[in-house]
Amino acid sequence: MSKLVEPHGGEGLKPLLAPETERAALKSHAAGLKQVPMNSKETSDVLMLSMGAYTPLDGFMSRADWEGTCKDMKLASGLFWPIPVTLTADQALADSIGEEEEVALVDEESGTVMAIMQVSEKFALSADDKAFEAQHVYTTTDGEHPGVQKVNAQRDVALAGSLTVFDEGEFPGLFGDLYQRPAEARASFADKGWSTVAAFQTRNPMHRSHEHLAKIAVEVTDGVYIHQVLGKLKPGDIPADVRTKAIQAMIDNYFVPGTVIQAGYPIEMRYAGPREALFHALIRQNYGCSHLIVGRDHAGVGDYYGPFDAQHIFDKLWDGALETQPLKIDITFYCKKCMGMATAKTCPHDKKYHVSISGTKQREMLSAGEDIPPEFSRPEVVKVLQEYYASL
Repeated sequence: MSKLVEPHGGEGLKPLLAPETERAALKSHAAGLKQVPMNSKETSDVLMLSMGAYTPLDGFMSRADWEGTCKDMKLASGLFWPIPVTLTADQALADSIGEEEEVALVDEESGTVMAIMQVSEKFALSADDKAFEAQHVYTTTDGEHPGVQKVNAQRDVALAGSLTVFDEGEFPGLFGDLYQRPAEARASFADKGWSTVAAFQTRNPMHRSHEHLAKIAVEVTDGVYIHQVLGKLKPGDIPADVRTKAIQAMIDNYFVPGTVIQAGYPIEMRYAGPREALFHALIRQNYGCSHLIVGRDHAGVGDYYGPFDAQHIFDKLWDGALETQPLKIDITFYCKKCMGMATAKTCPHDKKYHVSISGTKQREMLSAGEDIPPEFSRPEVVKVLQEYYASL
């Protein structure tokens, strides 16, 4: 019997992907339905629902679930949920859809018809509603915030209802074995005999600070799940194939074999800081991870959140909200006097000896063709990244 944490909601994983034997018939049926186009975030959410990463949701949220999620981080049932998962349509299309009507969901970028949704509710998303969501989830209504921009870009009407997914598009094939569903991750952990697993969320190649965080986690759990974002990123972010190669170079050269698994998942970042840290923990619970590494400014952007806000928000949860717990780690740096990685809790030396390490600084140095010091990033990792930047 598995000793891994239970999926969120306590009733097992709930993937919404139809059995392979039924997909052709569902695709044929969908051809005769009204089509609802989805932006990249909504398409990403369909993929997450398809694989069971959003267990126990069975589709896009009703107004009661949306409002409770925004305001209190609870679904209408009372179950913890920190980030809205909604699908929107323009007014004319929404008006043409009847109660309990089936519609086909289409990725507007690729044209792939992915799922059938039975529409159980339609509700308006006014400018005030969008401001309500932005303020509660992102703690700001500033239109420069990339998450708020996504909220404001939503169409006028939200469509709620249960989904059956029959086509995940090219996404899984693009990433091969890296693309891992919760059931597959759980099987991998069980095969290794792991019962405690720390997830490390990343959308960047890993530098020495990231490596230090992962190694702390290896010390206190059975293994680390380096789990990277495969969904849409910000301009300037390093592509997944390059990032994967760089991370693997670090794993192969600087970790004990069998202590780390590298994988990816198709989420699109919201940049919601503390709320998104909770969301990442919930998703990792579905993946079977007992812990989520939460370092400085997790899922943040700019100066919208304090460096440890994403750690503090876990302390505000009620008992039983989440099984997966945060592994809170202080800001890490290289200390020239310690001659190694450290935090303020472990290094007694003056800040003049500290080398502050960040992905942003590393990208700037790589773009300028500057040498990356060994205190900053491992040479095997730097080589992969330098080859990528040289090819641009």
